[in-house]
Amino acid sequence: MRGKRAPKRQILPDPKFGNIHVAKFINYIMQDGKKTTAQKVVYDAFDIISETTKQDALEIFDKALKNVMPSLEIKSKRVGGANYQVPMPVRGDRRYVLAFRWIIAASRAKKGKPMAQKLSAELMAAAQGEGESVRKRQDVQKMAEANRAFAHFAR
Repeated sequence: MRGKRAPKRQILPDPKFGNIHVAKFINYIMQDGKKTTAQKVVYDAFDIISETTKQDALEIFDKALKNVMPSLEIKSKRVGGANYQVPMPVRGDRRYVLAFRWIIAASRAKKGKPMAQKLSAELMAAAQGEGESVRKRQDVQKMAEANRAFAHFAR
């Protein structure tokens, strides 16, 4: 590794809610640098959530994130010519990144509706402990538990 580690950028909170996690989520949804379009999608999804559930959309968003964030993941490690799937604890920032990624991927996989509706449906399902993104987290956790025997390789 050459040079210095890149400094961590401070991200500004989003304009509507003043929440840093919502701002990061908007940045993950953004495609081709179209931030206003991404903001419109997220805020429309939050409006749909608050209309249908009669609750604060930010609370549903936080609950969905909590249900999707993994605590364990597997990483491949080569030991003596063999590759082992070693379970590792997930760092704090990476937990959010994986949760955002899985929620967005599950939303984009659905077909036939506008993105705001697909995103709101996935967030509401995740807040209740259902949906594709929660299933993805459970699969990752199950895989880590199955490979617990190789945990001594983690270093």
